[in-house]
Amino acid sequence: MKRVALVIAAVAALVAGCGGADSDAADSATEATTTTGAYEPGPFFGECGSITDAEVQSAFGAGPFGQITRNSVGCQWETVGFSGPGVSFSWYRGSPIGRERAGSELIGRPAEDIEIDGNPGFQAETETLCEIGVQFGDDFFHWSITYSDQPAARPPCDVADELATLTVERKQ
Repeated sequence: MKRVALVIAAVAALVAGCGGADSDAADSATEATTTTGAYEPGPFFGECGSITDAEVQSAFGAGPFGQITRNSVGCQWETVGFSGPGVSFSWYRGSPIGRERAGSELIGRPAEDIEIDGNPGFQAETETLCEIGVQFGDDFFHWSITYSDQPAARPPCDVADELATLTVERKQ
């Protein structure tokens, strides 16, 4: 009997919270928009930042990729499993680039400001890893290059910069 009473109370609270005039809902939506500001979308970057597997391989230069993963938010190219050398591209829509930058700095990769074709971003690196994030409106993309414990075929930030520059040039 207590469960029935709890369910009835929860449903009543839900109905009361959802009730009200349409103008109340419109006022709330307007208030939320003016409080948080409007979303400013960036351009379309295409699958994998509009970069082909062959272009990634050429820039990376560390043997053939054993696995390539593509999904709605990015791509990952791996040579020998998850912890081995690899390249990744991620596209963040409506997400602050500062959070990604802060995360890099928290794990010991000091970030520096960069700019690619007038677009602000950051670069963070270690001896065998480099990541570059470039902002467009409220969106940004992120390239990460790691040679793990293998000798780097090319300086990781040279690879990341080449791929990030191509992504910027190919934006739609």
